[in-house]
Amino acid sequence: MDLFAATAELRPLPIVDGELHFIERLALSGDDFLQRLVAETAWREYMITVWGKRHLQPRLSAWYGDASYRYSGMTLDPLPFTALQREIKQAVELASGCQFNSVLLNYYRDGNDSMGFHSDDESELGLQPAIASVSFGDPRTFILKHKRLPQTLKLSLGNGSMLLMAGHTQTNWQHGINKERRFCGPRVNLTFRKIV
Repeated sequence: MDLFAATAELRPLPIVDGELHFIERLALSGDDFLQRLVAETAWREYMITVWGKRHLQPRLSAWYGDASYRYSGMTLDPLPFTALQREIKQAVELASGCQFNSVLLNYYRDGNDSMGFHSDDESELGLQPAIASVSFGDPRTFILKHKRLPQTLKLSLGNGSMLLMAGHTQTNWQHGINKERRFCGPRVNLTFRKIV
């Protein structure tokens, strides 16, 4: 059995015009988080609107929690948290010191699944939202690009890691995950948010 133990405290990562904090391994016990999340989540393939055009998202997604969420021309109505999601949420809140009432789950089935560059800056998230991103499965490269400065930051988000984006990060940065040419196994990412 794999025991996920926090190998480091929540540590800040250097970034201008924002706040990033990282834990390599969130304090959780068990070895089947990826398999359970894949099996226990009501996955959907959503249509989004980008630059006035409708596209299928290149990944599967699901929205759980206490509030609806609107982005890219669609409204997500929540399903109730599952027991597993509540367990992960509790560990995230303990590690981050933040409270969350919703989670967006994204299932990257292989290296062909991706997420375009965007900011989580919808009004229902508040002015300086804290968003905690937890990953299970194969690592993928998370890329942040400053909106005005020629600065890019790349982070490998591995199995059990947590990245906390806070402060003015969503105002000043965009983030995304590119397609991969190398082989990538499945990955599930949970981004915990507070809808205000």
